[in-house]
Amino acid sequence: MSLEDDSNRLCLDKIRPISIKLFNNIKFNSQMKIIRVQYMVKEDYSEQNQKNIKQVMFDLQNLNHSGLNYNVCLSADGKTFTHTAFFKTEADNKILLELPSFIYFQEQLKLKGLEIPPKQEFLTLVGSSGPIFIS
Repeated sequence: MSLEDDSNRLCLDKIRPISIKLFNNIKFNSQMKIIRVQYMVKEDYSEQNQKNIKQVMFDLQNLNHSGLNYNVCLSADGKTFTHTAFFKTEADNKILLELPSFIYFQEQLKLKGLEIPPKQEFLTLVGSSGPIFIS
């Protein structure tokens, strides 16, 4: 059994389906929150979804907000997207949710692109090779 198998097994009980509103309804306490969302798009929508995500990332980079670390990866199938977000506080989550390009990304995904709906998973950080948040 690989380390990857162990980590997947540890988190499977926390996976639950969500609506298209990614990263909503998150309750915060004094610890940061880590959320992973995974979904599959229709093959003909993958390129547009990537463009929409890149716009979100461009806007977030311009904000240079220290309490939010957000990344998106595409699986080898070219259709499965995995979003991972680290939020220091609820206010940091709100920054993402209110970002116009993120709202547009969500709307377009819901209207045009979903093949398999999003599943949200809350994660716990075990370790990191470097800082997660900008100081």
